[in-house]
Amino acid sequence: MMSEVFVRVAVRIRPLRPREKLHKHRECVQLVPDSTQVMFGSDRLFSFDHALGPTATQDEVYTSSVQPLVQYLLTGYNATVFCYGQTGSGKTYTLEGGGGEADEEGGIVDRVAQDLFLFLEEKKRNTDNMETTVWVSYLELYREELRDLLEQPTVQKVFHIRDDEKGNTGNRQMSVLFIWLNEGNKWTHTIAICLLYLKSY
Repeated sequence: MMSEVFVRVAVRIRPLRPREKLHKHRECVQLVPDSTQVMFGSDRLFSFDHALGPTATQDEVYTSSVQPLVQYLLTGYNATVFCYGQTGSGKTYTLEGGGGEADEEGGIVDRVAQDLFLFLEEKKRNTDNMETTVWVSYLELYREELRDLLEQPTVQKVFHIRDDEKGNTGNRQMSVLFIWLNEGNKWTHTIAICLLYLKSY
């Protein structure tokens, strides 16, 4: 059972890029050894639930901060993973991976999908007469246009984003509401949504 902490925060420090090393940039953020603290500069400490340094693997990031959420999903809890950071901080790499064929490079989205179906299969083996349904959406929000990333590129599906009378921003076709965080932002945002329905009879 989950503890009473409803929000957990993990921080991942990305390594310097080759170009940054070439220009003699220095790391300004350090992981405090054997802790979940990060030091900014020489004297500012910040504590997190999970702190991962520049050498952390994709698997370490996933198993420490996301995998338990997949298991809680199967027991009826809602779960959200929200990646935040400035441009170039490693959000896309953490979520989507490095684009290579190796499993070590796989991001959070790939790993959640793999584990979700593995855990569902195990749960179905241990439960008589269980029906499961999984709905998945993977959307891109770019310049106020919403695009379904699971559709063929030749299919032009138009989503209309509207505010309702209560000020909530959303889309009737998806029955999922979005909070508009950066209105007018020119950068791309991706939203992966997985809805899980389990029924025993």
